[in-house]
Amino acid sequence: MNESATMAPLNRPHRDLEVRRADANRKELIERIAWAIRDDGTVEPLRGLRLYRQSFPSARLHGVSTPSFCVIAQGSKEVYLGQDCFRYDPARYLLATVALPVVGQVIEASPDRPYLSLRLDLEPALVGSVMVEAGLPPSRGQASAKAVDVSPLDAGLLDAVVRLIKLVDSPAEARMLMPLVMREIVYRLLVGAQGDRLHYVTVSGANTSRIARAVERLRSDYDKPLRIESLARELGMSASGFHAQFKAVTAMSPLQFQKQIRLQEARRLMIGEDLDAAHAGYRVGYDDASHFTREYKRLFGEPPMRDVQRLRAVATTGADL
Repeated sequence: MNESATMAPLNRPHRDLEVRRADANRKELIERIAWAIRDDGTVEPLRGLRLYRQSFPSARLHGVSTPSFCVIAQGSKEVYLGQDCFRYDPARYLLATVALPVVGQVIEASPDRPYLSLRLDLEPALVGSVMVEAGLPPSRGQASAKAVDVSPLDAGLLDAVVRLIKLVDSPAEARMLMPLVMREIVYRLLVGAQGDRLHYVTVSGANTSRIARAVERLRSDYDKPLRIESLARELGMSASGFHAQFKAVTAMSPLQFQKQIRLQEARRLMIGEDLDAAHAGYRVGYDDASHFTREYKRLFGEPPMRDVQRLRAVATTGADL
């Protein structure tokens, strides 16, 4: 008799049990997030863990990603990195490994079935520690350099996420158990579909880590002229190699990246510090006010002051990635 045919009936009850367990975990995740956040918005019940709720589909919201693990309990969302679009839902998780400008849009949400999600920040030191403790090699193959991607949420990872959410109601237990559950989640990510990419991008010393340093430099010096050759030389890369690797990681050229950082900071200055468009543009590195206005409208869809007035008139919660 064929061995696989013999084993199949034995495995079927186990598979059925896993399916029922996963279904129960998904229902519990919905209930616990809905209980922890009753109104639309975001809360951070435990350090590094943010919960989100939204009752209606959203417009595209500009934000900055952080190295993080994102799970949707109910609804769906699209995240845009440059021209790349990543859609995820309760069956898939999103993993971000570099701080980058992104655009997020909730696609499925309603008052009866609100969008519910969580984001867990990932510290590079924690990822490195788990790698060492688990004896994982620096790389198990050629990883994608992409800074954002989605993968199926398997039963083991979902189970760990539910145990993490349970700690929201038990602060005393959270102090002791949250570090353990976080290590389990990181371990499962490292041995899962995106494991190579996670430690290749976040921990290793390969070209992508140089790009992470370039990202930090561009974020801190966004108002200064961009000199590709000089920055590439500091990173020990050729100008052409740096440009190609930067785009592979961020889905943007260095100039496009700097432009987005500048315009997002200008938006913050106009809203937070009540600057007019001309002064905000000058503060972020634009010498020509009309050029700034054109670039701003191209990114955000409206001229600066009209966009700021609209944002002040509505409550926005920002992107949860």
